[in-house]
Amino acid sequence: MYSVLSVTNVLGRLLLVFSLTYLLPIACALIYDDGTLLTFVFSMLACILVGLLMIAATRRQRRELKARDGFMLVTMAWTLTAAIATVPLMLHQQLSFTDAFFETMSGLTTTGATVMVGLDQVAPSINLWRHALCWLGGMGIIVLAVAILPFLGVGGMQLMRAEVPGPIKNSRLTARVGDTAALLWVIYVSLTAACVLALRIAGMDWFDAICNAFSALSLCGFSTRDASIGAWDSPAIEMVLIFFMVLAAFNFATHYMVWRHRSLRPIWRDAEARGVLLVLTLCSLSCAVYLWFNQIYTSFWTALRYVAFNLISVATTSGFVTTDYALWPVFVPLLMLFLSSVTCSSGSTGGGIKMIRTLILVRQSSREVSRLIHPAMAAPVTIGGSQIPNSVVFAVLGFIFLYSMSIIGMTFLLLFGGLDFISAFTAVVACINNTGPGLGVVGPATNYGVLTDYEIWVLSFTMLLGRLEVFSLLILFTPQFWRR
Repeated sequence: MYSVLSVTNVLGRLLLVFSLTYLLPIACALIYDDGTLLTFVFSMLACILVGLLMIAATRRQRRELKARDGFMLVTMAWTLTAAIATVPLMLHQQLSFTDAFFETMSGLTTTGATVMVGLDQVAPSINLWRHALCWLGGMGIIVLAVAILPFLGVGGMQLMRAEVPGPIKNSRLTARVGDTAALLWVIYVSLTAACVLALRIAGMDWFDAICNAFSALSLCGFSTRDASIGAWDSPAIEMVLIFFMVLAAFNFATHYMVWRHRSLRPIWRDAEARGVLLVLTLCSLSCAVYLWFNQIYTSFWTALRYVAFNLISVATTSGFVTTDYALWPVFVPLLMLFLSSVTCSSGSTGGGIKMIRTLILVRQSSREVSRLIHPAMAAPVTIGGSQIPNSVVFAVLGFIFLYSMSIIGMTFLLLFGGLDFISAFTAVVACINNTGPGLGVVGPATNYGVLTDYEIWVLSFTMLLGRLEVFSLLILFTPQFWRR
């Protein structure tokens, strides 16, 4: 109980930090005079009040957190911020708490699945709020807090190890964890600004450029239009987004090395980056040929345009769409969803099992095959010239098992609720990989608003499970975690 109260105290201070994010939609409401100003002012005050009450109720329990407290803090932080972020959507959009929580959890976990329709007519500040959530979630609210508010009194490394997808887990770019987090954010902000400028030059107005850049760098997939990027029908915009989605799928430490050495060599030396580029290039070309051969498109270049954008978007777990690819032969959209499981690098803003685990599994499988022929052979698993310890290999195998069983378990929960298999399975894969659109009733031409409240809550949990990469969330359900 003492540990829970200590974590609650930190969460209260974190909410005070999070309340500052309301300044962005408040400024937008003033600029566009869209009638949401009082909604966001009230929401900000409510967030501050809840934070102060949590701090006041647990002021005697403030202490330095232990390593395992980081897991509890990260899970509760994502859940609590998603819950408090629902207020504007409930007040202005008249969404139920279930739908609003799904929308905010989707944003913060950078999933990009939505229950909202009529996005073209939604108040600009509401749209900006949705995109701001996914942009913040891209690198992690916890990392932001560690970077700019050392007075939180939380051991930074505990949080860095618990918040899996964003920061670099076992290596630091600087000596201090706070400096590392700040450096990651500088890179993140710089790439976002570059994307905004490129989208503006490509033809978007400033508002759409900002919102879609937030989504592109966080690999979220939220957009300001119901038709997503297809609303612009612009090859130039698509090329810009492809470029930045691929960059966001790389390890952010690699971006730092590129900047530091003023050279692109670190990208090619990174085994994960090479794997990402190879997978995306080969699959885009082969699927374009497949659709062209099956006469879905009369021109290879037209097929390549649509395949490249949508495949790269789904594979990098972004979720932007330009066409209803559910109408393509089922081989291609299912391959795209499979790629969302394995493509993104560790230390990126993407989801899935990550490319490094994919490479380790491939090398381990190759080693086991070789051992069948030469039982006494000593063949270490190596990635990029570095030997991978067996303990890491076993940890990856354990993760893959839990990841696979989570997909199976969540799919059966949706089937239990009456959802058809294709919709259930692809929705779970899309949500656990933080990708967004699935197939069936949750395909690229529709959204998750057609689901029941029960199905929405199952998928909300699935998004959080995927964002925290299974272990960080499931560990809270083990008896050992709660033993002293």
